[in-house]
Amino acid sequence: MDEPGSKTSAMVVATFSSFLTPFMASSVNIALPSIEQDLHADAVSLSWVATAYLLSTAIWLVPSGRMGDIYGRKKIFFRGMILFTAASLLSAFSMSVSMLIFFRVFQGMGSAMVFSTRMAILTSVFPPGERGQALGINVAAVYAGMSCGPFFGGLLTQHLSWRSIFWANTPLCLVVIWLIVKRLKGEWAEARGERFDWPGALIYAVTLVALIYGISGLPAWTSVGLVLIGLAGLAGFARWELSIRHPVFDVRLFRNNRVFSFSCLAALIHYSATFGVTFLMSLYLQYIKLLTPQSAGIVLVSQPLMMALVSPFAGRFSDRIEPRIIASLGMAIMTVGLILLTRLSPHTPLALIIPCLLLLGFGYALFSSPNMNAIMSAVERRHYGIASGSVATMRVLGQMFSMGIVTLIFALFIGRVQIGPESYPAFIRSADTAFTIFTVLCGGGIFLSLSRGKLRAGVPGKGPG
Repeated sequence: MDEPGSKTSAMVVATFSSFLTPFMASSVNIALPSIEQDLHADAVSLSWVATAYLLSTAIWLVPSGRMGDIYGRKKIFFRGMILFTAASLLSAFSMSVSMLIFFRVFQGMGSAMVFSTRMAILTSVFPPGERGQALGINVAAVYAGMSCGPFFGGLLTQHLSWRSIFWANTPLCLVVIWLIVKRLKGEWAEARGERFDWPGALIYAVTLVALIYGISGLPAWTSVGLVLIGLAGLAGFARWELSIRHPVFDVRLFRNNRVFSFSCLAALIHYSATFGVTFLMSLYLQYIKLLTPQSAGIVLVSQPLMMALVSPFAGRFSDRIEPRIIASLGMAIMTVGLILLTRLSPHTPLALIIPCLLLLGFGYALFSSPNMNAIMSAVERRHYGIASGSVATMRVLGQMFSMGIVTLIFALFIGRVQIGPESYPAFIRSADTAFTIFTVLCGGGIFLSLSRGKLRAGVPGKGPG
């Protein structure tokens, strides 16, 4: 299915859906202070509004990618959009923070089904020589959604309520569903007929829950135990996947494919070091700088706007230049931006904050598209679903670890209380500590990114898989 019309249809549907999910995520981030006041949530519970969505997404990403390979990627993509739409609508009617977290779990499940198949569909349609540009456009749509989210989320929250974000999201979801039915023709399922690994999927899910819930509760001894159980679960999961014929995730890709494994690990570190920035800056701008949700959204839009502008060019360059060079440069630029944020204080001027966010956005764009191109071009066609799920899994796991770091720091410095004037000094210490940890992670990621090896040492689009 490589004819021009198929490429256009796949690009249109993928671009719309790529815009939608980050638009929701970034809109909710800007609304968190309003959600805290309306639902009387403490600082730790508030962080779980974001973390529960990410955890659910991470649990379902790899199984969804494998289901797409077996049963059809468009089928899983379509059902994921329906689930995401229903959960978005129900979230608007939440009467407590626990109810909101519950619906966010289902929203995460739908997102996972969309994330894990969207990239695989694009990679199936576009050949290696055009893939970087196609993925770059797709990443630009993601960042466009992240750009619009803070602005429109702040606007809706300030003039209507945080619930209006979820109401406004529903019509956009319905447009994407209509596009899937009317424009996206054909099906992709190179692993059709193979068995789905349900035990492996269950081990994977339990392992992630133990890890993330444990990290969020540290330093309690029970949480230490959960983290150890999670680490043991990862080892058990790898052992199980190596022992069966049709694993839910082919661990051999990590063992035998250096470009794939190091690119995935670089993505994990990248997102671990950057996702918490928007969460912290949203709270900082509204609590410490006393900006309205709308004004805070305008400030925060600078980072994803830069990402959206640069990503298509970065993706195109990665079709001609080794992706590791561009991606490593991007990670180095992000490290500089994070260093500048480690001295955040109540008196830090917006004239310094906005250039820092622009610098982070520029580095972010240079890393993401080339790194994604390296991952998807390093495997065979029959592994596109798994590779796509891996890209999304590394992203969401990194985002989860980033939020886990923030949640742990909040628990240590602020505790289970609502953020108020008396806790503002503790919040500033929390933010500075988090940015310091993020800087160290990102700095280490530069060397990992450079060590991945050359993608074009062999035949593009082929890996040992």
